[in-house]
Amino acid sequence: MTKWAWIWTAWLVLAVASFFVFEITAIVTNGTTLSLFTWDMTEEFPLLPWIGGVVAGGLAVHFWWHWSPPGSGSNG
Repeated sequence: MTKWAWIWTAWLVLAVASFFVFEITAIVTNGTTLSLFTWDMTEEFPLLPWIGGVVAGGLAVHFWWHWSPPGSGSNG
């Protein structure tokens, strides 16, 4: 792997690890979990799930627009 591949991999691993740390801390201290935060934010701003879907869809198109399965006959 290249240097940048390692950097992005480390960043993703740290993001996942931080989620676990925050989630466990919130559960142990009876704080706000990500689920409760999302629910509260959706109550205040009902378009939030739609905007999240648009962002996720935009990223999916950005990353995989030209991907074509082997044997599909498409050049992608």
